This record gives sequence, structure tokens and C-alpha cells, in this order.
Amino acid sequence: MTLRSVITGSGSALPKRAVSNAEMAEMVDTSDEWIVERTGIRNRYIAGDGETTSSLATEAARRALEAAGIEAASIDLIVLATATPDQTFPATATIVQHNLGCNGGIAFDVAAVCSGFLYAMATADSMLRTGMARRALVIGAETFSRILDWDDRATCVLFGDGAGAMVLEAREVDPADPAAPGLLGSRLHADGAHNQLLYVDGGVSTTQSVGKLRMKGREVFRHAVTNLASVLQEVLGQSGHTAADIDWVVPHQANYRILDATARKLGLPAEKVVVTVDRHANTSAASVPLAYDTAVRDGRIQPGQLVMFEAMGGGFTWGAALARV
Repeated sequence: MTLRSVITGSGSALPKRAVSNAEMAEMVDTSDEWIVERTGIRNRYIAGDGETTSSLATEAARRALEAAGIEAASIDLIVLATATPDQTFPATATIVQHNLGCNGGIAFDVAAVCSGFLYAMATADSMLRTGMARRALVIGAETFSRILDWDDRATCVLFGDGAGAMVLEAREVDPADPAAPGLLGSRLHADGAHNQLLYVDGGVSTTQSVGKLRMKGREVFRHAVTNLASVLQEVLGQSGHTAADIDWVVPHQANYRILDATARKLGLPAEKVVVTVDRHANTSAASVPLAYDTAVRDGRIQPGQLVMFEAMGGGFTWGAALARV
């Protein structure tokens, strides 16, 4: 027998305000046709007054706990991925911990932008398998609308706000059983040489300001397809599976063209890729758990299936993880 991190529940949360492409066209020089053709995005959600990264994260966490059928008091680890924390410090995870009433365990944030949830999942998995915790909340939550330049049509139409969460639990499983649930493998990477391709032009120790998001989209697209296809193959090799074994790919929802190009490079049919970018836009660290929860709740992802998670974001950071759910 061996310890594995098993996904026992998921949840998600979106701000109240939905913003269509038509509404975006009233704010900046763009159109529904331009946005859909280049990105596949038709809608996004924008946080309003009183809606914060921690409030969205808390709501998603509560729904994940409900889906798992457990009380918050049983959670002894919270890893929250975000690039838009409520405060410089303390960690937004500690605010969520207090909101849930499970103070006293481990709680911290992870900053890896759009790959943040993969980094958070791998970190929680390591801590669960080594016995530092028994049950974890892994959360991706963002209010990216607060770091957008609303005069830059090339970036402001791409992003939205939201949160997604999963409950991971350490369980003894038989590794010889191909149907045994849990995380089967993960790989993470970073390459700081590409900092200026996707970044925020502010920071505490540099400009003493929050700053705005800046991106060179064409270069990001090229790196994303190459890096994601490579890391997916790494995880398949680590776990002893092939692309044909995968039931679903749950990718970071950055751009439909990236999703399609990555799937084609791996020889995966489009029907196996969970796509929510049209509804939610790019929610950075929230996009993977938000897409997963959407597909679980609408019945696409079923217990026992093999699910691949993948993402790439600013840094560059990228990663993938494979799980039997």
C-alpha cells in the first residue's frame, strides 16, 4: 500500500457581474468578432465592490468542502495560488482559513501566476504524502481585473475573475490497482529568461505600486504550445500512461487557439479537452480548478476517469499533473 492524494471534492465561485464582449466593445476599441476570432472568449466575470480574492476563494472552498462531505475543521492545510492577493501580507490563505474557522493548521500562498494551481497542487501532494497534513484545500483565486490596463484592448479583453478549489485527502491505496484513485504524477518548470513577455509593471520593492499587466501575446502563444506539449509528455512518461489513456484534459483557459494547438500536437481529440474560456475568459490561477469543477458538475468528468491538468503562465512557469479522480 502507498499514500496518494485523492481529490474528494471541488467547488468554484464567480463574481456577480458578467461582462459580455458587446459590453467590452463599449469600453475599448474592440468587437465581439475580434475577440472571439482571436481567443474564443465570449464572456468574463468582473469583481465588484466587496468581492475580493479571499471572498471568492472562501466561497469556492465552502462548495468544495460540501462536495467532499466534510467539515472545515478537518482541513489542516490550505495552499492558495494567486497573483492578486488581498494584501501584500499576510497570505490570503490565512484569511480564507479564518473565514472557514479552521485556524491552527498550515496556510500559505503560492505565486506562479497562471500555473499557480499546478504548483499549489504539487506542493499539497508532497505535504500529504509525507504526513505533514491529512486533508488539504488547494485553491486558485484571482481578481485580475484589478491589475488590467483598461485602455489596452490587447490584454483587458482576455482576463476575468473567479476562484476554484479542490479537497485533497491522503489515502492508502494499492499502487498495483490501475483503478486506484489519486494523483499519479506531476512536473513543474520555470524559466525566468522570459520575464518581459508576460509581467506586471509594478511591485513593492521596485515601484511601490501594484502596476498593470503587460503581455507580448504572439511570443507567449509560441512558448505555451511547445512547453505544454513537452510537460504533458513528461507526466505521461512518469506515470506509465499514453495520451490515448487520458479521458479528459483540463487545461489553463488562456486562449482557445492554445488549447486546440496543444491538443493537436499531442494527437488528442478536441472532445477530450474541457473548454470554459468562452464563458470565464482567462482567470489565471483559478482557471484550472474552475474548469474542473464545471466539468464535474455538468457530468462530463466521472469518478474513475483519468484527468490531465496543465497550465503555463508568467515567469514563465508551467506544469502538469495526472490524476485518477
